Amino acid sequence: MHTQLNPVGTMNILSQAEVDQLQQSSTSELYNLYRNCSLAVLNAGSHSDDAEVIYQQHKDFSIQVLRRERGVKINLENPPEHAFVDGKIIRGIREHLSAVLRDILFIKNRYQNMHCIPETLTDATFSILRNADTILPETEPRLVTCWGGHSIKHNEYKYTKAVGYELGLRNFNICTGCGPGAMKGPMKGATIGHAKQRNKTGRYIGLTEPSIIAAEPPNAIVNELVIMPDIEKRLEAFVRMSHGLIIFPGGAGTAEELLYVLGILLNEQNKEQMLPIILTGPSSASDYFTEIDAFIGATLGKEAQQLYKIIIDDAQQVAKVMSEGLVQVLANRKKTGDAFHFNWSLEITDDFQKPFEPNHENMSALNISHELSTAELAANLRRVFSGIVAGNVKSGGIKAIRKHGPFMISGDKKIMSLMDKLLASFVSQQRMKLPGSEYVPCYKVIEE
Repeated sequence: MHTQLNPVGTMNILSQAEVDQLQQSSTSELYNLYRNCSLAVLNAGSHSDDAEVIYQQHKDFSIQVLRRERGVKINLENPPEHAFVDGKIIRGIREHLSAVLRDILFIKNRYQNMHCIPETLTDATFSILRNADTILPETEPRLVTCWGGHSIKHNEYKYTKAVGYELGLRNFNICTGCGPGAMKGPMKGATIGHAKQRNKTGRYIGLTEPSIIAAEPPNAIVNELVIMPDIEKRLEAFVRMSHGLIIFPGGAGTAEELLYVLGILLNEQNKEQMLPIILTGPSSASDYFTEIDAFIGATLGKEAQQLYKIIIDDAQQVAKVMSEGLVQVLANRKKTGDAFHFNWSLEITDDFQKPFEPNHENMSALNISHELSTAELAANLRRVFSGIVAGNVKSGGIKAIRKHGPFMISGDKKIMSLMDKLLASFVSQQRMKLPGSEYVPCYKVIEE
């Protein structure tokens, strides 16, 4: 199959200099990254979360950026057939392909050589979001980020839709990691709530990054896709853009996200920050949240537990509490003079900003000890779960595990025992991989 298409959105009209930059990028070392992200977008709806399997299934796929007088065309060779209807590419997928062009080729060259200092990294996060036209100061600030697993049970998925519906009725916009499961459910529910309120400008923002996009491709509801350079900038974008966080059941990735935001809020400089956090799921997930809460309490303490609320099986109450929290958030932003659509005053330290490479050496070297401050311990625990996500579904992590065996994770005996128990519960509940695939742990917990 062969087809050509025009980019849409901000990539529709380009200067000649920008066209030259894109063509140079498309023949450089960035090409493979661009190709793989484009394939992930075209392969949305896949029943596999193994990035290597997906790439192997479509070895004959290629994509080129062709120069035209008025800009560029995207040339596709052997794309996945389900991205087309009667020979014509689905509009949403075409928009997502344009987002890949924008964020991988256009932005990547600009930021790949940046110095790793906090001010620069936050500015980079802001600039990427602004370039994607995601920060809209003229719109009402009502953005809720929903986190949760890509591999969840059917009743949990239905509950995420119910919560999304209640949020949509209250005209909240939804931001997620853009994939399936608990990322798709809230968006799908919100579309119905928005439709009932005749809200035709509902926003369904999907934030992803190159190493996860193949395993968790953008779902069909996402109407604003942004590909951040790495997981750290993706997480920073979530917390700086959002006016509240809702966390559904999930696996290692969801634990990573929760530890990230808790670690930031435990920083003394963020004591005055307002960011409502709600952990919620159906009654069948109550044990899941009990285990998560116990793990947080035993590792980070009561102060961390007080940063969130747990609401079980009450979608309407979740939306009401979030609405009440929004009032406090906006009042706090007015009081401090901070922006409504990007929280500049939030202090994020190097531990949470600098990219962590989850290889065997770095995973083994992580210090997991109560001798650290709670914020530092949260940062290293976040890195542990980030490495497990990489070993589970990311191409580079999968290859490393196949070559060198599982990651070795060590630390204080008590913490390791709690972590081993929590991870075992994720495995038994099939939260590590999509159902139907046998899970072989990519890690080994060692108690010192």
